[in-house]
Amino acid sequence: MSTLIGKRILLIIGGGVAAYKALDLARRLMERGASVRGILTKGGAEFITPLSVASLTGDQCFTDLFSLKDEAEMGHIRLSREADLIVIAPATADLMAKMAGGLAGDLASTVLLATDKPVMVAPAMNAQMWDHPATQRNIKTLKGDGIHFVGPNAGMLACGEVGAGRLAEVPEIVDAVEGFFSAENNKPLKGKHIVLTAGPTHEPIDPVRYIANRSSGKQGFEIAGALASLGADVSLIAGPTNCETPIGVKRIDIETAREMHDAVHANLPADAAIFVAAVADWHVANEGEQKMKKTVSGIPELDLRENPDILASVATLSDGRPSLVVGFAAETENVVEYAAAKRERKTCDWIVANNVSADTGIMGGCENQVHLITENGAEDWPRIPKDKVAQKLADRIAKELS
Repeated sequence: MSTLIGKRILLIIGGGVAAYKALDLARRLMERGASVRGILTKGGAEFITPLSVASLTGDQCFTDLFSLKDEAEMGHIRLSREADLIVIAPATADLMAKMAGGLAGDLASTVLLATDKPVMVAPAMNAQMWDHPATQRNIKTLKGDGIHFVGPNAGMLACGEVGAGRLAEVPEIVDAVEGFFSAENNKPLKGKHIVLTAGPTHEPIDPVRYIANRSSGKQGFEIAGALASLGADVSLIAGPTNCETPIGVKRIDIETAREMHDAVHANLPADAAIFVAAVADWHVANEGEQKMKKTVSGIPELDLRENPDILASVATLSDGRPSLVVGFAAETENVVEYAAAKRERKTCDWIVANNVSADTGIMGGCENQVHLITENGAEDWPRIPKDKVAQKLADRIAKELS
């Protein structure tokens, strides 16, 4: 049985020669059980007509942002909300640039800015336009915003050149739409809010120096992305890191442990709290307002004070404690023993422990080997890439919360 039965698709048709394929796409989506409503851009109307779109979909084809009839009913808002998925085919370089820049100068771009629904784009353009740095920047932005892509394919283009830029074939787009809804039906963490910390913290000594650690943030960001892929609403509290924000994740940047503590509690309540960050144990109470100068009097004394224990502060909440609280323990010896003691001491549910000795290459690397410590004992996981660790842990969290 098709996953498209009863689904409402808003099809935005951009201005490219491939626009004629959108008519076939509308028909194939409807054959699978979807209802299709069309928006035809001004450019798209140079290749096909509103009458063609309306005749094939059995619904009005919308073209004008300033239609007296449609906008009297706030048509662009209604169109943006009355769909289960918005599909743009073909998606031109111009339309994607408008999306990336948040522009809203016509009906299509206004609907896309106003929507609260998922969007899938099927790009089509000249190969040089596709490869242009501006287009690639826009694609990166759109993917970061959670936009789904199908294609483009490589081959002979309408302009006679050969390269990437062909609209994905209609069956490919239909399969991608069906795959999207199939994946949406398999979101065990949908409706769950998870707070997750990642990366290091920096504790200033003076305006140019700070205390830090070697954490790259990779593992935490991978876990955040894996949880989001299972449907979770993830609030990622991130220390200073070069990691890219995973698709669908809300990121809150902080610098110090005290800022991380405040951000975590500001984002509660949550169904689960996952503390992956390598938080500095101390901060400098006598932080210099100006750069400390090296003098003949010797090395300055730093007045170190203990930072708040973020994991314990959440695990011991009497009101609003998350159902699952998971801590991480980076050790260089007696890994399982120390991690089990930490779980008891912090009163958290799980501890994920790993050996970060220099010879393991784990801290800052692309692989990890962890031990999952629960009330039932320790599970030793094999050394695998960090994204695989993230997916395995996300699956366990989903099972626990269900």
